[in-house]
Amino acid sequence: MPAVNEVPAGMRAAVDAAKEKVARLHAELIRWELVVWTAGNVSERVKGVDGAPDLLVIKPSGVSYDELDADAMVVTDLAGELVEGTRNPSSDTAAHAYVYAHMPEVGGVVHTHSTYATAWAARGEEIPCVLTMMGDEFGGPIPVGPLAIIGDDSIGRGIVETLSGHRSRAVLMRNHGPFTIGGDAKDAVKAAVLLEEVARTVHISRQLGEPVAIPPQIVDSLFDRYQNVYGQR
Repeated sequence: MPAVNEVPAGMRAAVDAAKEKVARLHAELIRWELVVWTAGNVSERVKGVDGAPDLLVIKPSGVSYDELDADAMVVTDLAGELVEGTRNPSSDTAAHAYVYAHMPEVGGVVHTHSTYATAWAARGEEIPCVLTMMGDEFGGPIPVGPLAIIGDDSIGRGIVETLSGHRSRAVLMRNHGPFTIGGDAKDAVKAAVLLEEVARTVHISRQLGEPVAIPPQIVDSLFDRYQNVYGQR
């Protein structure tokens, strides 16, 4: 598929940097065992300059993780149309593009089929907030989005509808798997890693008995501290 547009000159350096970053972050999905074969994807928004629209960088469809480097990445606009690259964009590009187009605060999107989070999605059940890590990172339970089929922006619409006004940076798309968002691609990958950790832990907890929910006011306190105090500022 030939490129249908060109990257504006003023965005060249930012697009190239995003390609390097997104390529590296796909390796993190393998490292944390969040994907198998060619499933899953990471994308990052590249802000437009001098009146040019925003773009996104994402992996090509159906390409092995062993073959992914900066040169393999593709660039599309926020309608999912190819701007740069010689391969078809990921089949989830329309979902990523819809999120960027409707959630301007989002700079990175990740989709995985990580085992435990996807198991919750298969049940269509939210993950209850029973761990302080969940309060810290997600500010409450992990919500479930609607069943939506790949092929258009239906998945993106479901993500936006579910996460708009919600503190969670993760959604379990029913019968499909998790999507996470972040300020940039690395932030969204971090959310994907932590989502799988809490999905696994809460699942194991339920084998032993009923997990104890954290009171909402404590969740609020945990979220505020982690988001505004924790770490290096």
